[in-house]
Amino acid sequence: MSEGYATEHQKAEAVTVRFVDSITEIGRDAWNALTGTRNPFMRYEFLHALEQTGCTGPASGWLPRHLALYDSKEESCRVIVPLYCKTNSWGEYVFDWSWANAYQQHGLTYYPKFVTASPFTPSAGPRLFGDAAGHMPLIGEKIKQRALRDNISSWHVLFPTVEECRLLRGQGMHIRHGTQFQWRNRDYNSFDDFLGSLASRKRKNLRKERQRVRDQDIRFTVTEGADISEAQWADFFLYYQNTYLQRGMQGYLSLEFFHLVAASMPEQLLLISAELCGRDIAAALFFRNDENLFGRYWGCREKREFLHFETCYYQGLDYAIEHGLQAFDSGAQGEHKIQRGFEPVTTWSAHWLADADFDRAVGRFVKQERTHIEAYQQAARRLLPYRDGG
Repeated sequence: MSEGYATEHQKAEAVTVRFVDSITEIGRDAWNALTGTRNPFMRYEFLHALEQTGCTGPASGWLPRHLALYDSKEESCRVIVPLYCKTNSWGEYVFDWSWANAYQQHGLTYYPKFVTASPFTPSAGPRLFGDAAGHMPLIGEKIKQRALRDNISSWHVLFPTVEECRLLRGQGMHIRHGTQFQWRNRDYNSFDDFLGSLASRKRKNLRKERQRVRDQDIRFTVTEGADISEAQWADFFLYYQNTYLQRGMQGYLSLEFFHLVAASMPEQLLLISAELCGRDIAAALFFRNDENLFGRYWGCREKREFLHFETCYYQGLDYAIEHGLQAFDSGAQGEHKIQRGFEPVTTWSAHWLADADFDRAVGRFVKQERTHIEAYQQAARRLLPYRDGG
């Protein structure tokens, strides 16, 4: 669908609004020119691999409906808003199941809904690209119009930046707070340097955990994306699926997806493998950019004491310190991360519901919830292991 629209900021020329059913309609160059490649989960290669392998699509309930604004001649893309029509709430990590249940109890339909997010990825970052600030009234109007036209209940923007929250609030969206745990590099020169910043008892606990892994003769290797072998991918995918099977689920991502991102964006991937007696027994896949490490997926062939903590956290910290990365985003949830130096940080999401009564109810809910989130974060900070209190 395309429409011309004149804004106050651009009275002399209209822009064309398009909703596209595939990221390929926008194209890699145009997409990455606006999103950049710093955030691995919003770049074209990542989202295209999801789409090409069917990880996003009708089967998973993630149908692309990306919004793009072009100049009047459709020669230049000015704004991109990643957008999916969702038929469920899986793979979002901002939980709205209770909202869906409330809709159902009142005889209303919550699905489909619109979601602006990186599918299956609870990592915060920009969600509005290009001159979104200058076109925000148009963006909000067109997405809401499309929702009403297609009987879509709502629009949710997951893990945006705080600056984007201000823009979204201006469009009548409710801002919800959440919590994740992330590690910050305080100019550490080594893991021992990091340990030196911890209180004595906490420092001893971490050393003991790492030593217990070494005592089991488990060794670790780091393989950068371009060097990950077919055999390593096969092992990793087995571990990844095992992690979900333990919860009675199937992994969201396919082996083909991992192969595609390894081929198209290898500079932002690394695999940390655990080896026992010459045989891989566990692995964790990380993404990175010049400043941040992102821990994403892990699994094991057999359980060993402290293997998860070593593979997913301590080895990641070693890598981040060695490569001068400033932060380690270890993913959603996980209070066990606190005693290992991961600090509570606020995440955000923005929500608009077409039903006015439910929209007001959600607005009241997120305000009440925010008080509990703030209290939870304060309590978590008091548990941090740092000598100076974190």
